[in-house]
Amino acid sequence: MSELRVGVIGLGVISRFYVEAFAGVPGIRLEAVCDLRPEVLDPFAGRARRYIDHRAMLAAGGIDAVVVNAPNDVHLEICRDVLNAGLPVCVEKPLALDVAGGRELSDLARARGLTLFTAFHRRYNDNVLRLRDGLPAGVPIAGLTVRYLEKIEEHAGTDSWYLDPGRCGGGCVADNGPNAYDLVRLFLGEVSVEDVRVTRDGAGVDQQAVVELRSTGGVPARVELDWAYPGEIKDVTVRLADGTTAYADMLAGHSEFKSSLWHEYVAVLTDFAAAVRGGPSSHRAEDGLAALRLVERTYAREAR
Repeated sequence: MSELRVGVIGLGVISRFYVEAFAGVPGIRLEAVCDLRPEVLDPFAGRARRYIDHRAMLAAGGIDAVVVNAPNDVHLEICRDVLNAGLPVCVEKPLALDVAGGRELSDLARARGLTLFTAFHRRYNDNVLRLRDGLPAGVPIAGLTVRYLEKIEEHAGTDSWYLDPGRCGGGCVADNGPNAYDLVRLFLGEVSVEDVRVTRDGAGVDQQAVVELRSTGGVPARVELDWAYPGEIKDVTVRLADGTTAYADMLAGHSEFKSSLWHEYVAVLTDFAAAVRGGPSSHRAEDGLAALRLVERTYAREAR
């Protein structure tokens, strides 16, 4: 296909990064937008077709792929509809609310030969990639720490569903956990949950968590999550077998609030477009499923 025509379903706080990213990705065009709120569709008049029902958007045709940026609790339903319409889909993490839902989507995408792509934007962070690519050859990683600390109310903005555990899927483990776990897997490959310490608020929502992981090669990793941190820290520390450490601050060089996301979402759309066009591993569901499994195992370990 000469140009990839994309529809975006859901115009919440993250959608602006997707919308602006289209200008930075050659051969891809924003064709249609969909949201339940007519007022957020108004700025797209004359730029893209507008819908308040995603099924109507799919039925109208004229799109080649879809980005799903809706609340977590409707990822399964919307992605299922998109795949059944024969279209590849890029969905914001998490892939679904649970492993069973993620597996259903993966099986459906595989059966239809379609790309099912979960948007883990932090794996494209410039400082993270500089860290990974700059690690000395031949020196094994001896340990890894990923910190993902923020005040969730500041990041949720008008998307109040983040604060509803039924719609979000939980608290900090369900929301920030997938991005943090994906970064661990970026450096270490597959990992298992070894130990968990979770702090919950009066409503029972997980606000802080420390998760101890171990790779299949025996390398320990720690993920620190916080939804109530007064500020923002997003970083990766790698401990090497020679006793040295290497560090990446995901926010360094991006001084404005959430400004690190601009370049990350250009890379998300670039990678998604390549997968749709039949690039390497064009199915791509396993990353989303792996994050869901780690979230589910974290909560299960806490319960034990």
